[in-house]
Amino acid sequence: MRKYSKKQYALFVVALLITMVFLFPIYWMVTTSLKPIQDVFATPPMIIPETISFHAYVKNLITDTSLLPYIKNSMIIAAGTAAFTLIIALPCAYAMARFRLKGASILLLVLLVTQMIPGIMTAMPLFIMFSKFDILNSYAALIIGNTTSALPFAIIVMRPFFLSIPKGLEEAAIVDGCNRFTAFVRVILPLTKPTVLTVGTFGFLFAWGDLIFALTLATDEKIRPLTMGITKFIGQYGTQWDNLMAVSTIAAAPIIIVFLLLQKYIISGITAGSEK
Repeated sequence: MRKYSKKQYALFVVALLITMVFLFPIYWMVTTSLKPIQDVFATPPMIIPETISFHAYVKNLITDTSLLPYIKNSMIIAAGTAAFTLIIALPCAYAMARFRLKGASILLLVLLVTQMIPGIMTAMPLFIMFSKFDILNSYAALIIGNTTSALPFAIIVMRPFFLSIPKGLEEAAIVDGCNRFTAFVRVILPLTKPTVLTVGTFGFLFAWGDLIFALTLATDEKIRPLTMGITKFIGQYGTQWDNLMAVSTIAAAPIIIVFLLLQKYIISGITAGSEK
């Protein structure tokens, strides 16, 4: 077996402690959702629950089904954002990587700067524009709004991957009778699986956790996603901590599951083409 030095063991302990610090809020959220309400306010706080209760989950998923439409809305908005982001980002990143476009470097700089702009700064202009087009309180408005946040990241991640693909593959496909579009669809696109999964996953997660656009672009409860459904447990005279944490755990579950299932593709998709 490989022997590790004292320095490596020390770094491992430090990394483990840092990981525990970052994961503690998630642990606290889950354990609070499983505590009876009287244990939530216990003094001193119970780090390890003495009694496990699934009352909050049963109440919000089975007894009271008012939460289910919020979950459905979040799934539609998140899946639509992922798909719409890919539809726009794929050809845009490919064009920036393959063609000598005037102003491409400036556009890339604009995309980098756009990522630094808080979502709240774009919410109001989108609200004004969508109100003129009469698409407020619709899935389309929320999907487009979230796409504006996910699109710069998607193009920046995809462009280096396209740069790393040899141009000879497309040239060979064109010699065999393909045009530029069919060469892209039949030859290049199948090679982009890790990057497509990475961008699609992050687009899904951006929309799943969005609150700004949900609060600004949707005033109809029939359209609002789960992030807005969580706020109903925070009232003027108190917070229903057990229900709030249970619903927050339900909201976080898809994110955790997606990363556990696709972490190999996400990591390879982010690092692909990094030498460029």
